Amino acid sequence: MSGGVDSTVAASLLQEQGYHVEGLFMKNWDEDDDTEYCTARQDLADAARVCETLGVPLHTANFAAEYWDDVFESFLAEYMAGRTPNPDVACNREIKFKQFVDYAAILGADYIATGHYARWHQGHLCKGVDSNKDQTYFLQDVPIAQLKRCLFPLGELTKAEVRQRALQLGLHNHDRKDSTGICFIGERRFADFISQYATRPAGKIVDTQDRTIGHHSGLHQFTCGQRQGLNIGGVAGRAEAPWYVLHKDLGCERLVVTQDQTMLMGGWLRASEPNWLTAVELPMRCSAKVRYRQADQACTVSAAADGRVLVKFDAAQRALNAGQYVAFYQAEQLLGGARIDVVPNQFQQLKGVRPHQTTETENQITSA
Repeated sequence: MSGGVDSTVAASLLQEQGYHVEGLFMKNWDEDDDTEYCTARQDLADAARVCETLGVPLHTANFAAEYWDDVFESFLAEYMAGRTPNPDVACNREIKFKQFVDYAAILGADYIATGHYARWHQGHLCKGVDSNKDQTYFLQDVPIAQLKRCLFPLGELTKAEVRQRALQLGLHNHDRKDSTGICFIGERRFADFISQYATRPAGKIVDTQDRTIGHHSGLHQFTCGQRQGLNIGGVAGRAEAPWYVLHKDLGCERLVVTQDQTMLMGGWLRASEPNWLTAVELPMRCSAKVRYRQADQACTVSAAADGRVLVKFDAAQRALNAGQYVAFYQAEQLLGGARIDVVPNQFQQLKGVRPHQTTETENQITSA
């Protein structure tokens, strides 16, 4: 029970279905010195209020230490290594569907339930019917044994229907704004937040011809494809088109940018530690997403070395980022996912250097 409308309506629906429901409010971030942005106190007050309305007992648990050790430290390490992690996927794997599951078992619960927009269909985890709110992408790295202990009451509903049910129940949070972004960051600028915990030396911003066009305060603040926050203008003799992050040169702290978006495109990626939610036979044809709310992208997934997978897309993809996750689908069914560790980079190819963080080429990966 987060205090939001989704978990509240999920609890109400389970009550209607005859379940005995109890709520758990999880505190995953230590806000003692961070009261300007964290909203845990207000969220707990909202959760307590809706639980009182529903007649649901409310438990509280502090998983801040587990979040720091199992999610946040690796989040920082990934940024310092020049990658772009997704802590929301890791939080589901390590906290919401691990610590929560274990804690609920101690309380004697048969199942856990969340307000995720996902659904079970014939024993398979499938997309929620509201395509704009489907959250299966964030569940791709949770082991199937953990997922099978979870109920998703909202999977057959749209967000509008959820809000309408909350209004009919007289819940005060029926029109509460959806939370966005990383939960512990809140509404602040990401660069301000990350700089409290991770620093890299300042450096130059250069174009693909190695011309200096600006300066940055740390490569960890940027990700491939980023447009906002560069604070650079044009170069003499060039049109004032937008600039995009193309490459992070960790060796000399240079941020390479381009005005040519075609240089951001890539047709393949390699991903490690795949988590399969159903039996698959590789190679296989399926669709994939490399970011939340992306349209399904047709691809072929093959086995690579050391249990990794190679994903070749039918159409080139924009701004693939190492550290992010790729989710695999067969129609509406979520097959699983994997963490991206190698992506093609047209700037590196142009300069004759190998892909970031590896000495392997695509052909070597394919044949491995």
